[in-house]
Amino acid sequence: MTLLIVGLLLWAAAHYFKRLAPAARASMGNAGKGVVALSSLAAIVLMVIGYRAADVTQLWNLGSWAISLNNILMIVAVALFGLGNSKSRLRGKLRHPMLTGLLVWVVAHLLVNGDLPSLVLFGGLGLWAIGSMFLINRAEPAPLPFAGGSVKGDIRLAVITLVVFTVIVVIHTWLGHWPFPG
Repeated sequence: MTLLIVGLLLWAAAHYFKRLAPAARASMGNAGKGVVALSSLAAIVLMVIGYRAADVTQLWNLGSWAISLNNILMIVAVALFGLGNSKSRLRGKLRHPMLTGLLVWVVAHLLVNGDLPSLVLFGGLGLWAIGSMFLINRAEPAPLPFAGGSVKGDIRLAVITLVVFTVIVVIHTWLGHWPFPG
């Protein structure tokens, strides 16, 4: 569990660096992006190793209905991740579509993973996302909402969302985690 927590802390530190120490981050120039990227990669490795090695203490089990709800929420999360860079008419409706998508992803995974390591991993990333929204809102004025978008952009976002969700299902199945009830 220690590696999992260290990974979460490194992830948060790397991503909060720009918000909490903007002068220090700016003084690093492009090298700062490399430091953040390497720190993020190291954080992911630590989180994965720590999560897989942690002792599992089951805290809840919501049943097969949670698996179905998880899949619906995952489609929403994937759509939100893509929304910020899409040409969808929905793009201007949310200030933080990727961070909101991460929060939906967190809730979806906590529905079906009721163990302590999952609570630490997903809960920690959820807290990081909420903190990020707060820091961004505090530091930057709200941007002008996206005024473009089209039905074609909505359809493209929906198709890409379903393709990415299918890839996620295939990867989960390949890793031995059947993502459907039964």
